Amino acid sequence: MSYELNREDILDFAGTVTSDTKIKGDELFFHYCPYCHGGIHGDRDTFSINLENGLFKCFRSGCDRHGHFVELARDFHYRLDFKGQTAARTYRKFPARTIVVREPAIEFLASRGIGREIAERYRITCRTDNPGILVFPFYDEKGELRYIKYRNTKHRRGQGNKEWCERGGRPILFGMDQCGGSGQLVITEGQIDSLTLAQCGIENAVSVPNGQNGFTWLDGCWDFVERFSEVVVFGDCEGGKITLLDTLQKRLSVPVKAVQVEDYLGEKDANDLYRRFGREAVLRAVNGARPVPLPYVKELADVETVDIYSLPRIFTNIPEIDRVIGGLYFGQVILLTGKRGEGKSTVASQLILEAIEQNCPVFAYSGELPDYHFKRWLDLQCAGPDNVETRLNRWGDESYYIADGVVDKINSWYRGRAYLYDNSALDGDELESLLTTAEKAVKRYGVKLICIDNLMTAMDVGRGEDLYRAQSAFVRELKRLAIRYNVVVLLVAHPRKTRDGSFANDDVSGSGDITNRVDVVMSYSRTTEGSEFDGKLLITKNRLTGKLALRDRAIDLLYSRSTKRIGSVGSGKRVYGWERTAAEERVTGELPF
Repeated sequence: MSYELNREDILDFAGTVTSDTKIKGDELFFHYCPYCHGGIHGDRDTFSINLENGLFKCFRSGCDRHGHFVELARDFHYRLDFKGQTAARTYRKFPARTIVVREPAIEFLASRGIGREIAERYRITCRTDNPGILVFPFYDEKGELRYIKYRNTKHRRGQGNKEWCERGGRPILFGMDQCGGSGQLVITEGQIDSLTLAQCGIENAVSVPNGQNGFTWLDGCWDFVERFSEVVVFGDCEGGKITLLDTLQKRLSVPVKAVQVEDYLGEKDANDLYRRFGREAVLRAVNGARPVPLPYVKELADVETVDIYSLPRIFTNIPEIDRVIGGLYFGQVILLTGKRGEGKSTVASQLILEAIEQNCPVFAYSGELPDYHFKRWLDLQCAGPDNVETRLNRWGDESYYIADGVVDKINSWYRGRAYLYDNSALDGDELESLLTTAEKAVKRYGVKLICIDNLMTAMDVGRGEDLYRAQSAFVRELKRLAIRYNVVVLLVAHPRKTRDGSFANDDVSGSGDITNRVDVVMSYSRTTEGSEFDGKLLITKNRLTGKLALRDRAIDLLYSRSTKRIGSVGSGKRVYGWERTAAEERVTGELPF
């Protein structure tokens, strides 16, 4: 005969020893070790059972009891079902007898605001050998005694377990025999709480037998619970969460409501609420219970009505582009594509400048340019035509330089608003992912625009990995980042080669999911010689407004070789903040004293 480990057996065993348990990962921790009870100092949470492999251990060096769950069950006379020995669990039958409700029990309940009438109706008593130990009898809907739980009302730290149950009983809900067969069923974590609800006049109030972690009662009480039209969970409020709620919501088929966190008024449970604020507060809490919303589902009526044209955004300050897409809206991922060497990175760096000008800090990644090259290009765009000098090199070709003193002013203007990913780390350095670094920059520096140039160099794809799947996952995480922190993500990607030179969304190189996941797709390209314009911008996807710029409606753009600026006929001369500040300094340079 052999035993097959069962998670429910471990939880059921824990309920017979103590109700003070908690689950962390795969470990079930006991408040006190059942062997040493925490030693002379009452050490807590030193004993655990692994719910996956059944191994248990007390971490107190003075105890150090360890082994397998089968040994633990043997030591505490907990019966397990061995294959070939029995087909199903058998539960102990308690003899029918009259329970005498004793005065120490009534006195203790009175100290918790619960009267004699409730104590007698639920037959709460105390042990004859120790009046400080309360006895809670659990009767099923037929009035049969199925489970007995004890509580040490004089418990002190280091004196063993505060609560435990009689061995061999069938775990059921406390108070089942006091309930009608329909309407609302209120489930609490502790017996004192369900008695509190009864004291307040709430019908059909029950409590679980062995704490928030044990649900061995559910199978035996399934038909009973199913008779009610709805269940209200009034568990303990711990850290803003209601115990019992998650599991009951997942496993019950009847509608589940929950008492709202704010209706606990800062208290832990129903009894604390009752003793502090009275009966009306408890009734309001139960009556104010609301259905538990499904994860990822919200009421459409609760969605805020928003004027999309007034949403915050970063303007490109190229009127023709802003007219079509409205600007770069926060929460969006903007895909910018174009043939290699035709200027998409130039467009991206200019959009970075526009974000800085609008006081939106930026974080940029350039996978193909050294940091000094990336900065020089941005500095030229920032300096503008009045501050860029043209000189001839030794071969007679034009070269472009920024006037003396201008770079320092530009640096001062950038500082605190522009950050660049340091991709100069050596292979031996401990690297973190670009997405992780970008998220940290958003949280620490208040970044509002993330620019990634480009998709292929930004991804760390190992040998043997599915490239398309990795691309899809990377862009999905970018979209989550944009929504979670309400930032703009500008992603640069290469296109596939096309025969006729036209562009469609499917022409972006890589997974088809890339253009499916982003909000805006823009494609920049140079025009042929002889055209009065230097480039054109197609807008082939615009999720927010639906406006596009295709084929003959492509946006014509001009390019300055000296300043690297891209604009349109309607753009006008762009003056950035550093230059306005410099002009103000010249005007107010003389001291008035």
